[in-house]
Amino acid sequence: MKTISQDLRKLAEKLVQYGLKLGADEIEVTMYDGREFNVDVRLGRIENLVEADSRYCALRLFKDRKVASASSSDLSQSTLQSLVQKALKRASLTHADEFAGLPAPARFKVTEDSLKLYDPEVAMMKPQEKIRMALATERIALQDKRITNSFGASFVTNELRTVLVNSSGFSGEYLQTYCSLSLGLQAGQGERLVEDYWFSSKRHLSDLASPEEVARIAVERTVRQLNPKKIKTQNVPVIFEPTMTSWLLAFLFSCVSGTAVYQQTTFLAGRLGEKIGSDLLTVVDDGLLPGRLGTRPFDSEGVPTQRTVVIDRGVLKNYLCNTYASRKLELPATGNGNGRGVVPNNFYLEPGKVTAEEIIRSTRKGFLLTRVIGHGLNQVTGDISRGASGLWIEDGRALFPVSEVTIAGNLGQMLQNIELVGNDIHFESPVCGPTIRVAEMTVAGK
Repeated sequence: MKTISQDLRKLAEKLVQYGLKLGADEIEVTMYDGREFNVDVRLGRIENLVEADSRYCALRLFKDRKVASASSSDLSQSTLQSLVQKALKRASLTHADEFAGLPAPARFKVTEDSLKLYDPEVAMMKPQEKIRMALATERIALQDKRITNSFGASFVTNELRTVLVNSSGFSGEYLQTYCSLSLGLQAGQGERLVEDYWFSSKRHLSDLASPEEVARIAVERTVRQLNPKKIKTQNVPVIFEPTMTSWLLAFLFSCVSGTAVYQQTTFLAGRLGEKIGSDLLTVVDDGLLPGRLGTRPFDSEGVPTQRTVVIDRGVLKNYLCNTYASRKLELPATGNGNGRGVVPNNFYLEPGKVTAEEIIRSTRKGFLLTRVIGHGLNQVTGDISRGASGLWIEDGRALFPVSEVTIAGNLGQMLQNIELVGNDIHFESPVCGPTIRVAEMTVAGK
């Protein structure tokens, strides 16, 4: 692996020098070397199996404040040099942009070792063991007679080395692993079918949930939806499970992205320093959390990642910016660059002190949101309207499942109305949060 790393770095360095020699003002070259494995099984049989190695080069160059990018999976010297030549020609056809260019050299560097991105156990797993885990997860779930069908189980691993070199003097790399186990199930008969799934995703194999746990949770989540009822339209408290909080936070991220702010496509533009949420609301983007899925030592532009408090006890403190957005907004870059866009690192709602069970027990009447469908999100206004299903809560207990409803509200109002925050954050994805309760939303039924 060390030889591969050195080869990729030398190749990137040569390409940077070649670009400068041809007349580029600035150039950035990223090399990727990855290994992936993916097995999908259904009803005890393998339906899909992928095991592949891949290498990939992506570059950006700037000439007279004009930018062009290119990529190739062919890493031969002649192909990559041709890539640079063509990118320079394309750059001459674009318009100059005073904000375009590479970031200034970083004043500090994050050490890869402290971030715990790589697990040799993942890299050394045999294909037979990965297949066995997928088969075992499905087999355990199908032992429950309430489950009538399976959408299949999957086991995925990835190993990826990223090497970034640019003409501003940056040269860095990191190696990361990823593993995931998931299962989808169906229960019920005829026209009364219900379905759900569960998963576990981690960087380290020892942190991954066992087949027994993934199967148990997938079964519980599926059968609890059997025999749903309809409810009348009403305004009630809505409890968001962690997966639903993650969905809500993904919408919030799009609203605090520097790109959306300078484009004026978010209701949070121009509101730094304002109280936009409950005192219970502290949202952080942190690329330095050891072993988490959104962790990395630097972003796609070579800007070191950091811990950025986006919302502090309800007050909007920061937007998340790549280099371009930071220049447009005259704000610091936060290490969230991804090509020309802005992406989350570990973007999460800080957990509270109460359990999810306590939140449910304290709810006299309300709706426990477990699933949403549709696309009814408007980041310009913050309005939300999506199809939903979940459980109806009365006197602190889940009485029955609910389907065919729509939840509606406004993100700005919802942030203000968060009245309980749970302690059950699991970091199964880069965007995540615990159970929360919003004081009131419209649940539209019959």
